Amino acid sequence: MKKLRIAQVAPLWTRIPPTTYGGIELLMKLLIDELTARGHEVTLFASGDCFTAAKLHPVCELNLTETCARGEAYCFEYYASSAMAEVLAHAADFDVIHYHLSTAWLPLAAATSTPGLFTIHTCPHVDDEFVFRRWPQVAVNGISRCQMHAAGVRLGRQFPVVYNGCDFGAYEPGFEPGRYLAFLGRMSPEKNPLGAIQIARATNLPIVLAGQPQNAKEQAYFNEQIQPLIDGEMVRWVGPVNHVQKNDLLRHAAALLFPIQWDEPFGLVMIEAMACGTPVVGHRRGSVEEVVDDGVTGFHSGVIDALAELTPQALALDRRKVRAHAETRFSFQAMVSAYLELYGSTM
Repeated sequence: MKKLRIAQVAPLWTRIPPTTYGGIELLMKLLIDELTARGHEVTLFASGDCFTAAKLHPVCELNLTETCARGEAYCFEYYASSAMAEVLAHAADFDVIHYHLSTAWLPLAAATSTPGLFTIHTCPHVDDEFVFRRWPQVAVNGISRCQMHAAGVRLGRQFPVVYNGCDFGAYEPGFEPGRYLAFLGRMSPEKNPLGAIQIARATNLPIVLAGQPQNAKEQAYFNEQIQPLIDGEMVRWVGPVNHVQKNDLLRHAAALLFPIQWDEPFGLVMIEAMACGTPVVGHRRGSVEEVVDDGVTGFHSGVIDALAELTPQALALDRRKVRAHAETRFSFQAMVSAYLELYGSTM
């Protein structure tokens, strides 16, 4: 394949690479680094505090999470629109533009003759479907089949899927039996840490929770439902974790519990656990059935109450095989190759 001039447009909320929370930004780092290593010329449109192998084109000084926390910004739209204006002003410099912004900005991508690809990292809703229908010349991909299925049926359109990838070399696995169950994610009803605690209690195993509330609603849920159950022994909470802490948490865990209560588009933490050799026990919603190979890298059930019964089976899995099998499916190199194929199809 010829060497391409590629623009990558970041969501702006978190710097690249992220320090703790930031799944999209982590994936963008892997994508950009590998594209650059393969000889492509990559320009990243993002906040000025990013560190990247690409050429950085800053569209604001600091990521918006920190800027808003300082009271120096209030409305995301101003910054995303400015990012799009910068991209469109330089569109002729690129062979393809890869957008990771909300598809609220997809109509602007249709205003340039430079081919574009929007990766959908969230669950499509009626407004997304409006712009997909109105501007079909802008390519769109999903990150799981379940995520894009309903929209595809309603629109009579086949959306390609590129599964998220993981840098397996960045995770030190643990192949000895784990000492506790782990939960890693936002402290929200959708992620369901309460369900994880209940599963751990039913299996008589301790659980370590990592993550934090992301807004006032989630903080109230944490204060009312989770904090009273934290006793420092059978239920521990360690807050947000960086990469080193995440690796340590997952490699020593007996299993990762993923009792989601919403249709998760992908769930990157599942393959991060697998990279550590740790099996996943998940509620069969969203992408779980696509990501977890039942009886190989973990188990899943459509009934949350059944997850406690599946947990001992997950603990009996060969942790070396968990990691090896997951790597055949979810390496970041495979993700990058799939995106390059999509770039080619847009041009």
